[in-house]
Amino acid sequence: MKYIYQNVDWPNYTWNNDLLLSTLSKVRNLQGRLMGKMETIGFNLRNEAVLETLTLDVIKSTEIEGEILDLEQVRSSIAKRLGLDIGALNYSDRSVDGIVDLIMDATRNCNDPIYSDRLFSWHAALFPTGQSGMYKITVGSWRVDSTGPMQVVSGAMGKEQVHYQAPDSSVIPQEMKQFMDWFNSKTDVEPVLKAAIAHLWFVTIHPFEDGNGRIGRALTDMLLARADGSPQRFYSMSSQIRKERKTYYNVLESTQKGGLEITNWLSWFLNCLLDALISSDTILAKVMFKAGFWDQHSTTILNERQRLMINKMLDGFDGKLTSSKWAKIAKCSQDTAIRDIQDLMNKMILKKEASRGRSTNYELFDKKNAFA
Repeated sequence: MKYIYQNVDWPNYTWNNDLLLSTLSKVRNLQGRLMGKMETIGFNLRNEAVLETLTLDVIKSTEIEGEILDLEQVRSSIAKRLGLDIGALNYSDRSVDGIVDLIMDATRNCNDPIYSDRLFSWHAALFPTGQSGMYKITVGSWRVDSTGPMQVVSGAMGKEQVHYQAPDSSVIPQEMKQFMDWFNSKTDVEPVLKAAIAHLWFVTIHPFEDGNGRIGRALTDMLLARADGSPQRFYSMSSQIRKERKTYYNVLESTQKGGLEITNWLSWFLNCLLDALISSDTILAKVMFKAGFWDQHSTTILNERQRLMINKMLDGFDGKLTSSKWAKIAKCSQDTAIRDIQDLMNKMILKKEASRGRSTNYELFDKKNAFA
């Protein structure tokens, strides 16, 4: 099996610009329209959109690796770093703060160069305990392959399938120097295509013992922020990759087992990015709805518990809202929760869900009437 890095001309990638031009043009058009739209909605709403996007990005980037983070912890961690007041802030553990710090450094400081110590800091932030799950790993430095070649493997024990074997650890310092020099230099490569190439190149080198996917996607976001001309993120590439995870791994594997002609990888990346940009309308609609809701109810008398719970519902409440959940989250008695909910129903902010379950569930009043 010959891997892409074993080609004589590695890493001199080639591709067919003519086959990419149409999709690339659509991507650049949507990027421009999105950035223009965000410029018109005001500072506070832009920050709210950034909060939504970064929360989604962090959650989905870790999900791709099979790890599930607590949504409220992620949101709280990002809000603190953005200086946003979202009510009562949740405690966030070190692993959550680490991935948040990584993503925010990559995007807010997108024009700064990357160098080994910066990447080592990102890696250490991802694994603050020095472990990945149950296993102790080398943190904050390049992998050393002490237990054998670095391989991407799937399947049950005894029936493993090797999808990819990374370059030997002895060549990583040289490989990463070449990669970082290219990443930091001004090249003739179109900025969006540079993001796609950087993603492929980095995960192909696989310089760390773990966390390569998350750091690779952070580097992608970093170059996309440069391409947008803004450190503020309004669309999530990681979220779209999560939706297309199976195809992502298939295209990546076939590219890593081929020659240096990477048109197929670039085409997939551009189409994935196009879908991510289209999906940004959902984030903007959510932000606009929340802003409109509070404009409508600016004079409505509400207590702090009600404001807390309404904001949680506007941000995307996990599961069904019941009076018992209200009492637990708002830290009040069941009777107080029922009074809070009844008051909001009287004010036509909440209504009972049309379900026949054993518990009574509540939802926000019909969104079609929310701005009436």
